[in-house]
Order: sequence, then C-alpha cells, then structure tokens
Amino acid sequence: MFSAFERMMAWRYLRARKQEGTVSVIAGFSFAGILLGVATLIIVLSVMNGFRIELFDRLIGLNGHMVVYAQQGRIADYQSHVAALENLPGVESALPAIETQALVQTKSGHASGAVIRAIRQQDFLNKPILGTSIIQQMEGGLRPDSLAIGVEMAGRLGLRLGDRLTLISPKGKASPFGTIPRSRSYQISVIFDVGMFEYNNNFIYMDLQTGQKFLSLGDRAHSIQIFTNDPDHLEQIVRGAAQILPRDLRIYTWRDVNGSFANALEVERNVMFLILTLIILVAAFNIISSMIMLVKDKTHDIAILRTMGASCGSMLRIFMLTGATIGIVGTLVGAAVGVAFALNIESIRQSLESISGADLFAGEIYFLSQLPAQIDWREVGLVIAMALSLSFLATLYPAWRAARLDPVEALRYE
Repeated sequence: MFSAFERMMAWRYLRARKQEGTVSVIAGFSFAGILLGVATLIIVLSVMNGFRIELFDRLIGLNGHMVVYAQQGRIADYQSHVAALENLPGVESALPAIETQALVQTKSGHASGAVIRAIRQQDFLNKPILGTSIIQQMEGGLRPDSLAIGVEMAGRLGLRLGDRLTLISPKGKASPFGTIPRSRSYQISVIFDVGMFEYNNNFIYMDLQTGQKFLSLGDRAHSIQIFTNDPDHLEQIVRGAAQILPRDLRIYTWRDVNGSFANALEVERNVMFLILTLIILVAAFNIISSMIMLVKDKTHDIAILRTMGASCGSMLRIFMLTGATIGIVGTLVGAAVGVAFALNIESIRQSLESISGADLFAGEIYFLSQLPAQIDWREVGLVIAMALSLSFLATLYPAWRAARLDPVEALRYE
C-alpha cells in the first residue's frame, strides 16, 4: 500500500531535529497519551471484570444460585423438599440451612455481633468456596457442637483452634421473669478464609443439627440453598421447583437478591469505559494538532516534492503514515503495558504497599481480600481497534491538507 519512498519520508518526518522541536514534543505527548489511555483502559476493565467475577462467584458460591424460603420462616418437611429439588434437571445440589444473628463472647470478655449459619457437615465440605478455604482445622473438621469461624474474626477476637466461643441468641426462652436469651459455649474446630472480608469477619458456621438444638427448631430449617449447573439460565428450574414445592414456599434467584448490585457494577463499568476513552480521544486530537503543525512546517518540502513529481495521493499517504505510526506504536505498547500490569496487579499492589506502608485495597471496603483482575481478550481487542481507528481518523484532515497544498503558491510565499 505504501511505497518505499513514502515510508522513507514518513520516517524522516517522525525523527526529531532541533528546528522541529515543538512538533516532535507534541508528537511525543500524543504517543504517551495513547499509550497511557490504552493501558489504563485495559487495566481498569480487567480489574472491574475480576472484581465482578470474584465477588459474584463468592456470593453465589456461599449463598446458592437459588434459595427457598418459607413464609412463616421455617420449613418443616425440608428433607423431602431437598430430595425432590435434587431430582430436577439442572440442579446439582440442594442444601438445607439455618441462619440467624447472635452475640458472640470470648473468655477474655470480647463481644461482637455475628451471623450464624448452620449447614450439614458434608455440605460444608462439598461447597467449593468453603471446602477449599479451610486454613486450619482440628481432627474431624466441623463436628457437632463445634464452630467454623473466619480468619478475620479469629484475629479480631484473639481466637485459635480449640478455644471456646459463647453464642448468645436474642430469641430466648419465655419465663415468668421475661425472655431469657439462649446461651451456649462451643469449641472452635475450623478457621476458614473465603477471600471476602464480610464473611471472614462476621460469619460463623456450625453443623445443622447443632444449630437446630441451639435455636430449639426441632427437625426444621430456615431455607434451602439450590446450586445449579448453569446459574445464568434459571428460568426452567424455577418453574420446575414451583410445581413441586408447596405454595407457602418462595423461590428467589441470585438475581433477585443481588440484581441492584449487579446493575450498579455494570453502570460503573460502562461509565469508566467512556471516561477513560476520552484519554485516547484527547491523544487523537494531539495527533491532529501535531500533524497540522508538521504540514505547516514542511510546506516548502511538500512543494518541492510536488514539483519533482510526487502525486497528491503520495503526499496524502506520507502524512497518514506519519500520524498513524504514532497511534499504532502507542496502541501496541499501551496494550502490552496494560496486559502485563493486569496479569501482575496483585504483586504490584503488594510491592507498593510494602514501599508506601499504606493499605491500597482494604478488605472491609472492597469486600475482597485480594485485588482481582480478569482479562477479557475480546475487550482488549476492542480497545486496540478503537485506539487504532481514532489514530487513523486523526490523520485524515492533516494529510488531506498536505495533499491539497498548491506547490506554486507555497513556493511563491517562501
């Protein structure tokens, strides 16, 4: 497409000389702007993708793709419902659960609020998020009359394996002197780290039967958590579950529970994409300004080349190639920097924290204990294509002006 002569002239105009210092400086800023814009856009999109994927994987993995609740708050015949739900096509497992709030108290006098969640021992181990997050455990794991607590709660309350923790439930027993809160002491047998500060700091797991005894529920549960093989397509499973479950049971999907949160993340992601695209757009305008100045500075050269036989099309291609080279190199270098940064972002974060001493990714604010990044190569391709397109478009007007330059008029006023 480009002749050797056109490539030679384009490369000549890209090299800086003392008398062309202003043009080369603007071209350098254009290159840096495109590089930073592309790199920043890839990094931000990767981090937001990773944040969304990690957060929802943990939320859904801990709470279920679908949850069945009873209107009166308790499910009596939950075992038959669990068996019926597990026979539905697409359902991997159905887990009965109990959940309540309680006050926890240590021997040293520390007290704090917590969420108690009781599930069967095999369900605790079979949940991928929980089963693979155990960092310390006693022999037998989550046994009856024992507890599993998060690593943040253990550190905050100064607890270790084998210590005892007292649970106090506000739903107590009625007596002539009023309601007496239920209180019982349990041994800590498991410490877990699910990668989410909220769960590591506030959630306590116990065996289902232990929870039933603690709350005097008998053989009843508060909910049934359903896990499927396709969490993005739950409509058919919801219809099937509604047909086999009693009418007093209500079915909620993860979208019903986290729908507003998911929409907020998507809106934030789109807004960030538009804002960061402006960086590339500003760099494209810098290419336009630098190329216009270059055309004006090279008016005499253009006139001489035209008189020596260079065509309008040749001049058009020379200046298009000159400007596009800035955009192409800046885009490719920016993409490489962005991908490399996204792949090593957690290591970079830890290094910056060790140097500065500041907490750059507080778990209590961002929910996750590590900074995630998930590169979507389709998005990387979209960013590269957009940056290249803007770079090529930015060269059209200056190159058109160079091609329309009248050599006679240019040499007359030289």
